[in-house]
Amino acid sequence: MTDGPGQLPPAAGDDDVTPAASQPVQADLTGPLGRSLTAPSAVLDEAHLGDIEGALGRIRQADQLSDSGWRRRLVTFLAIVGPGLIVMVGDNDAGGVATYAQAGQNYGYSLLWVLLLLIPVLIVNQEMVVRLGAVTGVGHARLIIERFGKFWGAFSVADLFLLNFLTIVTEFIGVSLALRYFGISPYISVPCGAAVLIGITVSGSFRRWERAMLLFIAVSLVLVPLVLLAHPHYGPIGYHFVVPGIRRGVSSDAILLIIAIVGTTVAPWQLFFQQSNVIDKRITPRFIGYERADTSLGAVVVVLGAAAILIVAVFAVRGTELAGHFTDALGVAEALRRHSRVLGALFAVVLLDASIIGAAAVTLSTSYAFGDVFGIRHSLHRKFSDARPFYASYATMIAVAAGIVLIPGAPLGLLTTAVQALAGVLLPSASVFLLLLCNDAEVLGPWLNPRWLNILASVIIGVLLALSATLVVTTLFPTLDSAKVAIGTAALLLGGGAATGGWLWLTRSRRPGPSRERATTTGEQRQNWRMPPLALLKPVAWSPGTKFGMALLRGYLVISALLLVVKAVQLGSG
Repeated sequence: MTDGPGQLPPAAGDDDVTPAASQPVQADLTGPLGRSLTAPSAVLDEAHLGDIEGALGRIRQADQLSDSGWRRRLVTFLAIVGPGLIVMVGDNDAGGVATYAQAGQNYGYSLLWVLLLLIPVLIVNQEMVVRLGAVTGVGHARLIIERFGKFWGAFSVADLFLLNFLTIVTEFIGVSLALRYFGISPYISVPCGAAVLIGITVSGSFRRWERAMLLFIAVSLVLVPLVLLAHPHYGPIGYHFVVPGIRRGVSSDAILLIIAIVGTTVAPWQLFFQQSNVIDKRITPRFIGYERADTSLGAVVVVLGAAAILIVAVFAVRGTELAGHFTDALGVAEALRRHSRVLGALFAVVLLDASIIGAAAVTLSTSYAFGDVFGIRHSLHRKFSDARPFYASYATMIAVAAGIVLIPGAPLGLLTTAVQALAGVLLPSASVFLLLLCNDAEVLGPWLNPRWLNILASVIIGVLLALSATLVVTTLFPTLDSAKVAIGTAALLLGGGAATGGWLWLTRSRRPGPSRERATTTGEQRQNWRMPPLALLKPVAWSPGTKFGMALLRGYLVISALLLVVKAVQLGSG
């Protein structure tokens, strides 16, 4: 069923002629029990069809998976693992390292509980993305454009491109800070980092790219000896993981930092990246269970890594004048050097590694979206000569972002602030569209969200929306009290949620019941169900309540974007 890591698979699709992106690809595969799956498919790039070629193994689409033995399950999981783990660890990027370190340096262990609460948030959000990718075969950006119109598609994609580009700039800031610890000039470290990122991506092999990413993830395991050498206080750590609280009490700065922790851990680009990466890895509904496990593993790993960074930062400044006075991640490395040169060097390696993984994932998510929107070949299975615009978009973003970091006097602080604010603007719309797509029977058929998941996802979106609005408002108007803004926003959303819930209860008799297709579909049929070509889908029909909610969301986004432009002009003019 699988090939070992040392056996390279034959190239798939590199020299094939891809039909136009607007035309469905004819899938000619054999499913479980020998059932033919030949049918029009929504997949836009035929390189996304075929055997799964993972870093740790290969699965042929014709293989039968009826054997439930633990060895077969383990081998299959190892072949599938990748998209979920990479997207999660990639979120512990340069900005994440700085944010977690700031939490530890300024508030000790007291904010660990925030990280624990993020595990279910990450799993719920990304599990919906997994289903969308495996069932539809179409990227997140393309689905938004096709199902919700040009305005929402243009806004989501343009905002994603801008936000991701600014995020890539912050990753190169992380590269320069990390290697500055070792005395290496940014004029050497940044170009070298850019060359590494381009080199591992344009190789024309999904398997080689994924192996490189897993290698970088393995390097991040230096956090294990680092946190052990930091002499953690296990009693207080366990207490603050389960008991919410804030050291020195609730303050505007503490609330803003909590929002930053959530924002840097639950990022909009994750939705676009994992859906496209699942498609590029050729994961189909048969393997959704394994990809869910991959995603859950990644959620646990990312939270443990964030906690380790926070704990190390506590140790770095404990009992010194630096406690409560965070500057940047390099400052934490320098503080660790006071204890040991090895500790400082290990933290700098963690920062460098996080910046590389983050830059690779964020840039690739943008290139995937670029391919979806403009109908070009966009797969890591393709050679450079067969997908030049796709790889060129990746290399161009890397080169330009690296160049900005090297400009003398570039407003890097302003760019970092803009990343947080733009993430706050994009997150609500991205989360709302994700929930709407997962309740679209034309898109997911028998894989629609169950009711309990809709309720849980709605609560999570409400919390994210409150945090997002607070971050945007306090970024634009820093003199406002963050705690009061958060409380006011939460009260408004709670009132709106109660009103919406009441309306839904009153009108429940006029709404259609559960999907008949979902209720009558067998397990085997669900495993083989794929979304039809986009041109064959029925248009989206929004209820009056949904239209009203989307109008409110549009107003929020437009006003926030205008205020951000005004703020940027003010900051740029000094």
